[in-house]
Amino acid sequence: MMKTIPNEPTAPQLLDRRDERVRHDDSLAGSIRAFWDRIRSGDLGSLPVIVGLAIIWTVFQALNPVFLSSANLVNMLFDCSTVGVISLGIVCILMVGEIDLSVGSVSGFASALVGVFWVNQGWPVVLAVLAAMSVGALIGSLYAFLFNRFGMPSFVSTLSGLLAVLGLQLYILGATGSINLPYGSWLVNFGQIMVMPDPVSYALVALAGLAFFLASYRTSARRRAAGLSSKSTGGLCLRAVVITLALEAVAFYLNQSRGIPWMFGLFVGLVIAMNYALTRTKWGRSMHAVGGNREAARRSGINVSRIYASAFVACALLAATGGVLSAARLATASQQAGTGDVNLNAIAAAVIGGTSLFGGRGSAYSALLGIIVIQSIASGLTLLDLSSSLRYMITGAVLAVAVIVDSLARRSRISHGRA
Repeated sequence: MMKTIPNEPTAPQLLDRRDERVRHDDSLAGSIRAFWDRIRSGDLGSLPVIVGLAIIWTVFQALNPVFLSSANLVNMLFDCSTVGVISLGIVCILMVGEIDLSVGSVSGFASALVGVFWVNQGWPVVLAVLAAMSVGALIGSLYAFLFNRFGMPSFVSTLSGLLAVLGLQLYILGATGSINLPYGSWLVNFGQIMVMPDPVSYALVALAGLAFFLASYRTSARRRAAGLSSKSTGGLCLRAVVITLALEAVAFYLNQSRGIPWMFGLFVGLVIAMNYALTRTKWGRSMHAVGGNREAARRSGINVSRIYASAFVACALLAATGGVLSAARLATASQQAGTGDVNLNAIAAAVIGGTSLFGGRGSAYSALLGIIVIQSIASGLTLLDLSSSLRYMITGAVLAVAVIVDSLARRSRISHGRA
């Protein structure tokens, strides 16, 4: 005669316990516990850069009250946009575990092409911009060909490209070395003075909050349909309302000065579009898979060569776009465009923002957060009238800390089986 175990739960009891765990995840304590578990397992997300940004802003505001003024923040948003777009391309190439060292030169070459085609050759400005961006995409295609066909390391090919493209930039600019873009043109106005009307900025923030709620609700509904834990609709609604109100407050504060630049709006729009592509499309999932384990991705049926090619092209195309925005911001195309710290700041912004140097992990928002950190350091030191040498040292130290955090987080993920 078979004996039963008195304390063994029945199938309905197991289902009830699972439902209880799902409901528990909706509570504040459950959310905090889940957040702490992610931190312990090395899934830090954007937490380190947000904490670092809060420290930087607190220190500079204490040293100079002008730092967090609406006028200074608006200027920071203008300056963030140019290198930020370039950094967005770096996120793409780092996602597959490669690097592009020529983004600064490509951006400078693109700005020079705009000046030559538009001012010297008399092309329509739109056609000149499209031509410069197309040349950037062709440069990325060349890197992809060298990588896929000959196995040339991206470090070597893009370092060669850095020198060659810089030479092309100097050649087409000629002896004068610079070309002034017409003041009063829509491109220069876009880079220097065009800001959103107040009602437009408030409406865009509201749309962003609504989009966040709909995306979160869709994800939660899919998890519930699969029998997984999910957040309650009320919790998602509260979260969306809080985020929307916070962003509306920021927009209101910026509108006390000139307002939110359209150029920064373009940058944020590109970030949102790239985030959707990386998280919601087959291409994005393939990017993560190739960066995580190239051989496993190949065996699963992913066209690895095509994914690498798309990453190189996207990186160079966005670098050229950043160069066009830089020319608009400065109203000139010169031999100095794309040189100096542009290259390193673009790469540093992606890494500081949370994109892993080891490939397979990253977010489009890394470029946004990282460039705000770098530009905050530059703006704060400028207001304090300190040497630019300190900016290089502080930025280098922040970059080193970001890489150390990434390495430690990766070890933690490996030990918890989440790498």
